[in-house]
Amino acid sequence: MDFHTAVLRKSGPYWVVLCLENGIVGQGYTKEAAIAKLKEAIDSIAEAQRIDSAVYSAPLLIKELHEFLTIEGVETISEPLELRALYA
Repeated sequence: MDFHTAVLRKSGPYWVVLCLENGIVGQGYTKEAAIAKLKEAIDSIAEAQRIDSAVYSAPLLIKELHEFLTIEGVETISEPLELRALYA
């Protein structure tokens, strides 16, 4: 299991979680469901990288994080954002 940093935000009825180390995203109706989906995706890409070393993964660029945080529009986000550490 590796340590990952994730940012959660509310988007409509969903919670979306973004992993800063690799740019992978999870989505669910609850924070826990979104994090579970993210962990599944992280495990899946890790397995793919074990099988094929050509599978690429890179840390998220600041520009991409900014897009994630402002994707709904230019107005200020009223929903709380959350930063979490997780093991996957």
